[in-house]
Amino acid sequence: MNRKMSKENAEHYIWGNHCDGWHLVNRDDLSVIHERMPAGTSEIRHYHMKSRQFFYILSGTATFEINGEVINLSPQEGIEVAPQVPHQMMNQSNEDIEFLVISHPKSHGDRNLA
Repeated sequence: MNRKMSKENAEHYIWGNHCDGWHLVNRDDLSVIHERMPAGTSEIRHYHMKSRQFFYILSGTATFEINGEVINLSPQEGIEVAPQVPHQMMNQSNEDIEFLVISHPKSHGDRNLA
């Protein structure tokens, strides 16, 4: 089915500390999620056994800790995280971050605390 997707018609969920996610593509072999993290929030440091992820920043500045290295990403920048690599995304800024996270296969159910 060809269906135009956006935050307005995608399945919405809340995660972490008042963060939002919208499933743009939600299949076992591929997940594309538009997410929003308010200022001062972060996800829990974790890794995925099978899922490879790509994070692409739409707005705001994101801070990542990936396998001990700290990396800041600005709008129109992205980073790939391989399976089994510990990582954590943080919003250390004073404004919301909006970004896409693309996972192959989907990352839900494949998350382990690091």
